[in-house]
Amino acid sequence: MQIPFVTFKPMHDEIEKEIIEKFSEVFHKSVFIQGDELSAFEKEFADYCDTKYAVGVGNGLDALYLILRAMNIGNGDEVIVPSNTYIATALAVSYTGATPVFVEPIIDTYNINPDLIEEKITDKTKAIIAVHLQGRPAEMDPINEIAKKYNLKVIEDAAQAHGALYKGRKVGSLGDAAGFSFYPGKNLGALGDGGAITTNDPEIARKVRMLGNYGSEVKYHHVYQGNNSRLDEIQAAFLRIKLKHLDKWNENRIETAKKYISGIKNPMIKLPLIGDKDYFSVWHIFAIRCQRRNELENYLNSKGIGTVKHYPIPMHLQEAYKSLNIEKGKLPIAEEISSTILSIPMYYGMTDEEVQYVIETINEFK
Repeated sequence: MQIPFVTFKPMHDEIEKEIIEKFSEVFHKSVFIQGDELSAFEKEFADYCDTKYAVGVGNGLDALYLILRAMNIGNGDEVIVPSNTYIATALAVSYTGATPVFVEPIIDTYNINPDLIEEKITDKTKAIIAVHLQGRPAEMDPINEIAKKYNLKVIEDAAQAHGALYKGRKVGSLGDAAGFSFYPGKNLGALGDGGAITTNDPEIARKVRMLGNYGSEVKYHHVYQGNNSRLDEIQAAFLRIKLKHLDKWNENRIETAKKYISGIKNPMIKLPLIGDKDYFSVWHIFAIRCQRRNELENYLNSKGIGTVKHYPIPMHLQEAYKSLNIEKGKLPIAEEISSTILSIPMYYGMTDEEVQYVIETINEFK
C-alpha cells in the first residue's frame, strides 16, 4: 500500500466545483488585490477566531514580522522564542533587527516551557512568541501571567493551529496578536502562499495593514517604510470556501490521531500527548519519536508510507544562526527532539484501511 505523507485530493475533491466557480467569479470581476473577497474573508476569519480584527498578509512569516514591527520591536530588543519551532518564527524576529532568545520546550508537548521563560528575560526583552506547534495550543495562561509581570507583549504563532482551542478559547485570541500561515499544507491552506494576523487591538490591526501596503493607508501617502505583503483576492476567495469546512476537516484529523494513539503499541515509539480537556489540538502534524529514527524512517518509506522530519536541525545549530554562538549541547531538549522526531501521514480523508496499515507497520518495526 502507498500512503503519502500528505495529499489534498480528498479535501479538494469535495470543493472542486465551488473553487472553480469562485475562480471564474473573481477572474471576471478583474479585482485581484484588496477587493471584496479579502474584506469578507478578514471578517469571517476574525469571527472564527473570536477576535475583532483580522488582516490578510502575504504569508505566515510576514504575519509575525509585521506584528513585531507594529509593536515597535527592533534593533537592540530581544524576543523569547521556543528553541524547537520552525525557523520562520526566529526569522521574523531577526528581520526587525531584534534578537531571538531561545527557550526550551516541554518535551512531551513540544511547546515552550513557561517555567523556563523568566530566567531568559532581560531589560531588552520586549515580547514572547508562543508557538502552537503541530496544532496543540501552548500553555497560554502562565505565559500571559509572565508577560503581564514584566510588561511584555505576547504573540501567538498559530501557523499550525487553525481552529485549536485552549480552555475553550480559540487560538489567535489568546495574546496581543497572532500570526497565521495559509501555506497549502496547513489545516486551512490556500492554493498558494498566504497569511493573516488576528488581534483585538485596533492600533496593531491598522499598523499591520499599513506596513503590509508599503506603509500607506491613503494611496501615495507613506507613513512607514513598509512592505508589500497582501493576501491576494483569489486566495482570500478560496480560503472563504475552505473556512466553511475547516471544523469538519479538523474533526477528521482528531479521529485519525485517536486511532494512532490507541493503536500504536511499539515500545520503541514515543507517542504525542493527546492532552486533557484544556488542550484541543487540531493535529496539523502527528509526530512520533524514536531513538532509531532514521532506521524507522527508511523502514516506513520502504513500506510505502510517507514521512517527514520536523525539524532535523534545531535553529541554534543552523548556519543561519551561528552568530548567536550557541554551542551544541546548550539546548539539549531541542536537540533530542530534532534527532528523534518523525512525522507520519496525517491529512483529511485518510481511510480506516490506510490508518490501520500505518499502525500495523509501525508496530512491526523491530
